[in-house]
Amino acid sequence: QVQLVESGGGWVQAGGSLRVPCVPSGDIRRINVMGWYRRAPGSQRELVARITRGGTTNYADSVKGRFTISRDNAKNTVYPQMNSLKPEDTAVYYCNADITIWSYSAYDYWGQGTQVTVSS
Repeated sequence: QVQLVESGGGWVQAGGSLRVPCVPSGDIRRINVMGWYRRAPGSQRELVARITRGGTTNYADSVKGRFTISRDNAKNTVYPQMNSLKPEDTAVYYCNADITIWSYSAYDYWGQGTQVTVSS
């Protein structure tokens, strides 16, 4: 059983910052790609940022220059840092990871989501 546990969401004023770690747990052999997605009210879920095991990153155009993502492979944790937040960043943020488990099979996992609300 693998779980992704998110923390750090909440309310912040425009221009502020939030950090929302994601910590996987369970029968994990290796964490491959980790990332964050978000779903705003009335919108589809979209990729925010992701990072490979080797450190290659991808960002949505809307967050480039404001958000960064890093990871600590030893701790199996990814750290999305959200700066210069805007009201349009308000959404439920979901951690996502491609994980190789003990049987050497790889699966896609999702966290439960954490609400981020940015007020103007």
